[in-house]
Amino acid sequence: MNRPQTVPLLLDATELAADPAREPGFAAQAHRLLAELVRDGAALGWVEPPSPDEVAELLTQVRAAARAGDGALRVAYLGERLVGLGYWLRYARPTHRPHADLEKLAVDAAAHGQGVGRALTAALVADARAAGVEVLTLDARGDNTGALRLYRSLGFTEYGRLPAFVAVGERRYDKVFCMVDLRTGKRPAPGT
Repeated sequence: MNRPQTVPLLLDATELAADPAREPGFAAQAHRLLAELVRDGAALGWVEPPSPDEVAELLTQVRAAARAGDGALRVAYLGERLVGLGYWLRYARPTHRPHADLEKLAVDAAAHGQGVGRALTAALVADARAAGVEVLTLDARGDNTGALRLYRSLGFTEYGRLPAFVAVGERRYDKVFCMVDLRTGKRPAPGT
């Protein structure tokens, strides 16, 4: 099936908040997107689809972190439809504050193959670099080969794996850890 190739409109948290056409329905569209993906088996950290209140609370926390410089939110629209969202948050532990974790990246199944995931991930990496994040990490379910391939193509490398760690009912999946080093210049050798 050939899908029309359309460039997604990407907005950050500030641009979204300032958009009177998109902001009012954003939480409901985000809930629809996440609930549909989880219902269809997507690896987003939920076993059952999240409630509207759960998604609204999550978005409130992410937006607050973005305003404080401790996170970034990116959303993607094709026309008026929200087709993707992703965010990273800085680590809370003081010794890990220079680093952040890309915690969620969700793309509407109908928009797969249209560059939405790539555009969102690239924008989130650029946001992290601009915010002075040194290392951006993420984890993915081991069977999510498309996402892992995307992350590798954008410079992420695997740094660890926990076999059969993710439990979805009776099924078990590896948890794969990936990172991209955003520091410039040469790092000191270990032990120096």
